[in-house]
Amino acid sequence: MKGLMKKWNELSLVKQIIVGLIIGIILAETIPNQAKPIVIVGSLFVGALKGVAPILVFFLVMSAIAQHKTGHKTNMKSIIILYLLGTFLAGLLAVIASFMFPVKLILATGAENVTAPGGVTEVLKALIMNVVDNPVKALYNANYIGILSWAILLGFALRSAPDSTKTMISNFSDAVSQIVKWVINFAPIGIMGLVFDSIATNGIKSLLSYGHLLVVLIGCMIFVAVVINPLIVFACIRKNPYPLVFKCLKESGITAFFTRSSAANIPVNMSLCEKLGLDKDTYSVSIPLGATINMAGASVTIAVLTLAAVNTLGIQVDIATAIILSVLSAICACGASGVAGGSLLLIPLACSLFGIPNDIAMKVVGVGFIVGVLQDSCETALNSSTDVLFTASAEFAEWRKNGKEIVINK
Repeated sequence: MKGLMKKWNELSLVKQIIVGLIIGIILAETIPNQAKPIVIVGSLFVGALKGVAPILVFFLVMSAIAQHKTGHKTNMKSIIILYLLGTFLAGLLAVIASFMFPVKLILATGAENVTAPGGVTEVLKALIMNVVDNPVKALYNANYIGILSWAILLGFALRSAPDSTKTMISNFSDAVSQIVKWVINFAPIGIMGLVFDSIATNGIKSLLSYGHLLVVLIGCMIFVAVVINPLIVFACIRKNPYPLVFKCLKESGITAFFTRSSAANIPVNMSLCEKLGLDKDTYSVSIPLGATINMAGASVTIAVLTLAAVNTLGIQVDIATAIILSVLSAICACGASGVAGGSLLLIPLACSLFGIPNDIAMKVVGVGFIVGVLQDSCETALNSSTDVLFTASAEFAEWRKNGKEIVINK
């Protein structure tokens, strides 16, 4: 047993996760009833990540700003530009793909009792109001825009505090970071439980009737991940982008795929940024911000499902309206985290651009819930891994300008 544990500990975390994934699939396909209790392990893992993430962001950001040295440059402006550019290009790709491979839907029910936002103004208002949310409420509800705003304000207010106070806050930050490392070590077991639950509960058969839709949705997300994002990264760092792209997909995308939560993946992304040697002052802000506004996957989902509804109803779309949809899907995607239900509930808003009635649009949302087993997993994997990718790209671009060597460990 000791020899087995030694070999297990010698494996990298990613290899351990792959082993857990394989075991979960085997158990789901062979003894689903007997192995059902392992579902609780997956729930505990996601719950632990979601529980620690808000506190981690709060103390990490507050500590970084309180101890920030005057003249020390961060790359937040470049990162935000990359976030917005990536989200828009993803929406534009989804529109082009929907014209090239038009999808028609078998409209589903099941989303009639869900309330969708009434317009872009409502989405943006909810996003802005989250900035001034009560700090305790923001922490309780994992409202990262609110957490960030309070952490930044307190950080600036504490810059003139005694060194002993700053040290105490830094110690709290280090302690929470250590807890995060402990939680991440349980990722292989947690993912085993998550993949077992997903396969045993939903199976693959229920998705076959929506195969064409899934191919377009997932195909767009894969294209963004392996073509569009690498091009953006290459423009920043002027060297082969794929080692960085694949490292982010491997170490961030895999866990995000199974947790299906950008918020739960924030601790994983913070840990990866630390491995890459990035500036803590920057990534402590950019990662939680990315979990809120960097939503390329959501932009793809909104655009593809909206145009699928358009094709189903036989509505003609001109180029100008298609471009407007690209912009609208990007704006909606940035506000998706402020709306209960995420990207799917913003589909009726996009459908209104084409005069599609709300009752039809909600049936399209119903289709989204059906394919969400795969769609939401791929969407979260793309969104979350890109947070690290663009944060690293912006900093590596500065390294290149300063003549510092960019080394990406495998």
